[in-house]
Amino acid sequence: MDFGAPPFVIMIVIVCTAGWLINNWIRARHGYPLEDEWGGKTERTDTAETQRLKAENKALHEKVDAMQDRLVVLEKIVTDRSYSLSAEIDALRDAPALTKERI
Repeated sequence: MDFGAPPFVIMIVIVCTAGWLINNWIRARHGYPLEDEWGGKTERTDTAETQRLKAENKALHEKVDAMQDRLVVLEKIVTDRSYSLSAEIDALRDAPALTKERI
């Protein structure tokens, strides 16, 4: 294969351009700054919609964190030995009442 032939050079140019385009597409999709052809960076501008979504996302994260804290407390209450002990005592109190009704 002749590496100096025009088809080979054209193929290298096409592959490099496609790689650059794919790289910028991935960067744009995930919110990273884009590169221009001279190696400079172009920052994304936040619109009012993206700022609103970021604020809503932060509020939702705070709610989830608060709910997780409450869930931890509830799990501690339910798995506490005294809670299950009182439930067992209540079950025993109800058991003799059922046997008296059958007699």
